Amino acid sequence: MKILKTFGDCASSCEAAIQQLEQRGAVNTAKVDAIVQDILAAVRDRGDAAVRQYSATFDALTDDQPLLVSREEMQISWDATSEDLKAAMLLAQANIRAFAEKQLPRAWSFRPTEGMEVGQIIRPLSSVGCYVPGGRYPLPSTLLMTVTPAQVAGVERIVVCSPKPARETLAAAHLAGVTEFYRIGGAQAIAALAFGTSTIAPVAKIVGPGNLYVTSAKIAVSHHTGIDMPAGPTEIIVTSETGDPTGIAADLVAQAEHDPEALAVLITSKSDLAEEVVLEVKRQSQTNTIAQQSLAAQGFAFITASADEAHALTNRLAPEHLTVDAGADLRWVRNAGSVFIGHHTPQSMGDYISGPNHVLPTGRNGRVRGGLSVLDFVKIITVQQYTLDALREVGPHTIALAEAEGLTGHAESVRVRMR
Repeated sequence: MKILKTFGDCASSCEAAIQQLEQRGAVNTAKVDAIVQDILAAVRDRGDAAVRQYSATFDALTDDQPLLVSREEMQISWDATSEDLKAAMLLAQANIRAFAEKQLPRAWSFRPTEGMEVGQIIRPLSSVGCYVPGGRYPLPSTLLMTVTPAQVAGVERIVVCSPKPARETLAAAHLAGVTEFYRIGGAQAIAALAFGTSTIAPVAKIVGPGNLYVTSAKIAVSHHTGIDMPAGPTEIIVTSETGDPTGIAADLVAQAEHDPEALAVLITSKSDLAEEVVLEVKRQSQTNTIAQQSLAAQGFAFITASADEAHALTNRLAPEHLTVDAGADLRWVRNAGSVFIGHHTPQSMGDYISGPNHVLPTGRNGRVRGGLSVLDFVKIITVQQYTLDALREVGPHTIALAEAEGLTGHAESVRVRMR
């Protein structure tokens, strides 16, 4: 983990590092874009055959394994799950559902003038594909985080894709009542969800986190089907003036262990805190190979000239996960996927149990959106209606605007109805 100061002799090299981090989304996926394009084209052309080919190569899928996971296999996995893990899944599911229910938008209407009514109605998407990573670690938490808000939204068809699904993930699928689960992953799974195959019907939208290949594939198919956001690899920023070095380091190591491409950053104006955190990170990651790799490549402790500069730099980098010292810090937070406040709020709580979603924007997409929510699974459709009297009152203003733009057909469509 490198210590860089934003001021003094190394200010220019520090600024260069910050600018590189600002471009991290496009730079990262560029590494794999060519390979991903080949996979997408193959699946689009050859369907299941290509899906099986890449799944055999990358995920050891065998010829005798059906792509579709049976409900019986999910049931067996649930039955084999320990009571402690069942209880944890049930609590996580309940908290995720309660949070999503609070987020659910409502239908409404009002009358700006007599005889003119405008409003909105809410409709769920027809189908979604939930991508659940399964490479390095089983992630039953991601299954619950993606499927549960879709269920709250009322999505009729919910498809799960996960490579080499672990027993824990299958158990979570049983708990969630998933009926369509395919044991495929990577760019080939994204292609199957977007384009469809003889086995897998295409979906309206794809959600969920993933590695560079999954993220690149989602971006590539976004002109063909909806996606939530680029969501991976993992990012963490801790912005602190008074934090505990041991706890800060623990969060940095925890997020760094997700992926060798993960980003882990401390931003502070306190040089002693930065030095203590870096030493503690080194100690805590001694036996964590993946965390060591990501921290060596993308681990930074930025020392700023002031707390205000630390806040500005944090918003500039727009992190996926952000930890701050106290609730008062929310006043300066503008760009982040999810915020964790204080020493007693480890980011791992948000990854599993709190309720807010752990599928979060990466690559500076925290500038334009927050994490996955029930809003990603619904459409807000606007509605308007006029009586003749209201049209006669308001219509002339529309005619004036239409004629000012030279759109005479627009003006006439109003005029003929006012007679």
